[in-house]
Amino acid sequence: MNIGIIGAGKVGIALGHVLQNKGLAVVAVASRREESLLRARNYIGGKCTYTTDITEVARSADVIAVTTQDREIRAVARAIFEKVESLEEKLFFHTSGAHAASELSPLDEKGAILGSLHPLQTFPDVNSGIVALPKTYIFIEGDEKGLPLLDLLASTVGMKAQRIESENKVLYHLSAVFVCNLLSALMHSGEGIMRRIGIGLEPFFPIIETTLRNIEQKGPLMSLTGPVVRGDAETVASHLQAMKGMDLHESVYTILSQVALEMAVERKTLTSAQLEELARILKNSDQ
Repeated sequence: MNIGIIGAGKVGIALGHVLQNKGLAVVAVASRREESLLRARNYIGGKCTYTTDITEVARSADVIAVTTQDREIRAVARAIFEKVESLEEKLFFHTSGAHAASELSPLDEKGAILGSLHPLQTFPDVNSGIVALPKTYIFIEGDEKGLPLLDLLASTVGMKAQRIESENKVLYHLSAVFVCNLLSALMHSGEGIMRRIGIGLEPFFPIIETTLRNIEQKGPLMSLTGPVVRGDAETVASHLQAMKGMDLHESVYTILSQVALEMAVERKTLTSAQLEELARILKNSDQ
């Protein structure tokens, strides 16, 4: 199996490095930027061809990973379709979490097998991606003919391969945005409040780690603590009062507290009177 990579960003380089270290042959890497190719060489090694010509990758490899940004996948596929005569039995997969394998159309019209392989992981930089990949679930979908090979690749680079239906990709990616990207945004919001009283984020790491550990062991519903789930309307009201003039923080707090209230309903921890009082306070804040 000769593997090619189009897109020498964080995901492409980390993927290429892990594949190479697992004994698979990465034969070609393409990027528009020479500095990206130089960085890729540092991680993947000198036995590979580094080029700015994506068609060179498409011709020399029989498995091609398109690891560009999502908005560029269609353009890459179209360029290869227009310039490469035959793609018979070549497997093309992209690494987007939001898009299905069909994003690579019309490569299938020239005989290519299409798929997607998405590491359910965050890649702030190449090194952290390399460390994280072996502990990562890899979600795959695409043409039935390509699934066994995608399964093999996913199991090689990650902890476990997980198949997903093409029509579920958007909701899958939305879930990942909630628990990863927006979690970072939530931490940033909390950090902004801390700065107002001269406290950094570091003292909060233990409670964050304990919360995540509880979620891993018991799930989010049974891990919820705090004023909403114990019916402490007075504390919630004092929080909202403290955020006057902090409109964005107040909006985030209110909406997430309404979610927490729904969780409290599901857990049956509060009386009807407590639920009504909390709902009233949060509704008034939302207006």
